[in-house]
Amino acid sequence: MAPHGEADREPAQAGSTDVAAGRIVDAVDGLAELWSLAAAEASVRLSPHQLRALHALQATPGANLTMLAERLDAGLPTVSRLCDRLEAAGLLLRDAAPHNRREIQLSLTAHGRDVLAEVAELRSRALTEVVRGMEPDDRAALERGLRAFVEAQRGRAPGDHGA
Repeated sequence: MAPHGEADREPAQAGSTDVAAGRIVDAVDGLAELWSLAAAEASVRLSPHQLRALHALQATPGANLTMLAERLDAGLPTVSRLCDRLEAAGLLLRDAAPHNRREIQLSLTAHGRDVLAEVAELRSRALTEVVRGMEPDDRAALERGLRAFVEAQRGRAPGDHGA
């Protein structure tokens, strides 16, 4: 099934950035759906917020609740409850920080790291299946386009949302 709106789009005209941007939105929506479906097949069912929290903790070992709340752009009570659930599932540990015993340091358990690795593997397999179904020329064009996109994004100043 085509992503929402894709069938309604006219072929892109050279220089038609609005049409290209719309197609990218469709592709990102499709990728997000693929990611969610693949993650739902993991041995431990996690919400997107729980997965984001685990990824954030993997990227920032030893983070505290305040740092995690900032990374997730969420309030402290919400993040604390989220951590309660992750801890109860055996995915997260809370320990006193070595430099300040009143501060709580968060870290993934071995099980938490295993679950993230499993989700990454499931997502990779799902994406591989989609890409495998593409024609070789289309795969090459996608790769070129993604490289160009990343380069254009790197060239933008942070917060630059202008046209």
